[in-house]
Amino acid sequence: MSDYAQKFVAQLERLNRPEQRDARALAILRRSLGFPPGSYPAAYPYVEYFIAADAHAQDAQRLALYLTAGLYALHPHQGAQTLATALGGLMRQRDSSSIERRFIALLSADAENVAIYLRQAISLLAADDVSLDYAVLLQDLCTWLNPRADADRLDTVRRRWARDFYRALTVETDVPAPVSNTENA
Repeated sequence: MSDYAQKFVAQLERLNRPEQRDARALAILRRSLGFPPGSYPAAYPYVEYFIAADAHAQDAQRLALYLTAGLYALHPHQGAQTLATALGGLMRQRDSSSIERRFIALLSADAENVAIYLRQAISLLAADDVSLDYAVLLQDLCTWLNPRADADRLDTVRRRWARDFYRALTVETDVPAPVSNTENA
């Protein structure tokens, strides 16, 4: 995980510290989700200083930073598990196939509508207070939102998310694997 992503998430976490919670900043970042990433001027003071000076308005990293900031403000609970692992665990808890349908729709999303599906996913996690690793999400969004990224890189992210989701559905047990009934010839 990049140090850059970690620093950005640490900055977001500072906005949510109990002793100095900045409710106004979090509200502004949440409100920014109603606009295309990076186009809500009130959010600029909280994100823009992390953006490279030569980045253009549609730079993938810039868009990913704004989207991640808004999603964090929607559910400010940084954790160690990926979004996909958190959703898979939630599906296992709730035993709800609608979560899987939403997850598959998220995996099918393109750069133009991924924010909509992510807001829905984060809202599901927020309802059960399930945390996720926003630094990993930020890095994945940098790939997802990059129109110049080759299809293989995006497919790698999607496959990793699918693997994390479905692995979280399996419940680990101490039952040994079945023994084969075939005889040695």
